[in-house]
Parts: sequence; C-alpha cells; structure tokens
Amino acid sequence: MKQRKLFCEISPLCYEISVAKCCAMRRMRDFWDTEKFCRHHSQELLPIVVYQHKSLIRRQLGDVDMTLQENKAVNLSLAAPKISGILIRPNEVFSLWRLVGRTSAKKGYKVGLMIRKGKPDSAIGGGLCQLSNLIHWIVLHTPFEIIEHHHHDAVDLFPDFGRQVPFGVGTSISYNYIDYRFKNNTNQTFQLLINTDDKYLNAQLRAEKPLDVAYHIKSQNEHFVKENGVYFRCGEVWRECVDKETGKLLESKLIKTNYASVLYDEKYIDKSKIVE
Repeated sequence: MKQRKLFCEISPLCYEISVAKCCAMRRMRDFWDTEKFCRHHSQELLPIVVYQHKSLIRRQLGDVDMTLQENKAVNLSLAAPKISGILIRPNEVFSLWRLVGRTSAKKGYKVGLMIRKGKPDSAIGGGLCQLSNLIHWIVLHTPFEIIEHHHHDAVDLFPDFGRQVPFGVGTSISYNYIDYRFKNNTNQTFQLLINTDDKYLNAQLRAEKPLDVAYHIKSQNEHFVKENGVYFRCGEVWRECVDKETGKLLESKLIKTNYASVLYDEKYIDKSKIVE
C-alpha cells in the first residue's frame, strides 16, 4: 500500500505553509516559556579560556558544488558576529536562532548547502549547521545541560576528508523551530566568542574562573558493515569527565550510538574499518 504523503510533501507551497506554522508555534512556546534566554553581549573578555576549537570552512564534500562552500563562508561571516561575545549567565539558556535571527537574501545571506530529507540540498542561509556543530563541540567540553539538539541520525553523507571530531556529534538546525539550545546550570558566567577568518570558523569559550574538571570525547568500536548491498557506519561516542587535579576518571558516559547508511561511493570508505 502506497504511503500517504504528508501535507508538507504535497507541493512547495504546502511545505512553506508547514514551515510557517512550525515557526509560529515555536514563537508561541517561547513566549510562554519561563526560561531566561541569554541576550547580553560584552566586548570585555572574561579571564579564563575554558575550551577552543576551529573548523575548516571550505571542504571538498564529495561532488558538492564548491560555490555552495564559498556562499557558506559568507553566511558564517554574517551569523558569527550575532553570537560572539554573548554572556551566558547562571540559569540562562543559549538559543542559536534567538541570537542569529532569520536568514534572508535581504540581509546578505546566500544559497548554501543544507540537508533535507537525508540528502544534500541548498537554500538561503545554508551551511550554518557548521556553526551549530562547532558550538555543540565546545559545549560537550563543559558542564552545560544540552536541552535541544537535533542531528542527522540515519545517514553518513560525506567521506572523512580531514575529519577532526568523531562522526555523530553534528547538529541539524532550521529557523527557528529546529534550534540548538543549552542551559548554564553552574554558578558562574561564561562567554562565547565566534569569528571567521580566510580559512576557519573559530570558537572560544571563556569563564570567570577555571573548571575543576576536563572533558574528553572519544570514538569507540567504529566500523562499517554491509547489509543488503548498503554500507552502514557504526560506532559509539563516549564522553569522559576527569578531575584536573588528580587525573581521576569521574564519569564515562555513552552519548551517541551510530548506525548510519553510507551515501557516498564505497571507494572512500576506510577499508581497514570494514567488518565482514
């Protein structure tokens, strides 16, 4: 029996109506939400660097048009200043979209790469998932509580060209109803800095005082299996919490189990990781 189409799948207009409805519902929920969102920026830097990382902006992702990569660089350069310098005070919630706002051509955003229904696509403002990816990677190295996180669970879209972080810790965002949010449940204020240069998207988290613990994110049991002619990427992502003073392991927690169909040519798969 043929599966009935969802309303958003009937036509482009129906899709736009569905998106508008989701955006309106998000605004209504936020209006009634009792959480306090962070909104204050400061040019004065907090004294302690908690964690920092950078990600390459332009990467050759399979057969993706490099023009989309150039446009992504523009989009990131417009969005980063909206966040940089934000203070995340105790009990405040960080929301990416409440800071960045709607992306549009009128604001200078260009058509960039995005993922739709598990496949590469393009749209105005595309590529900002790299921004949420980097912020999420920073947050994984903190005691913050992640309260909203979406990801592309079922597919491995691109080969590992220069991968710096474990597969499976990426994020998915779409204005404004698919957001990335975390809460500062500590007793001190943090500050997130974001900027772009010619090659990289850079992020740094600063704080009023040092953390007593350090966090390490590790891949384990990563491998590929072939089922019914399709390769799947499997593995686990663990987070370890270590006491800085003693080096004692305080906690080891499984944060992600991967089982994703590989959508790129099998010639790009690391043959040493294939399990028969």
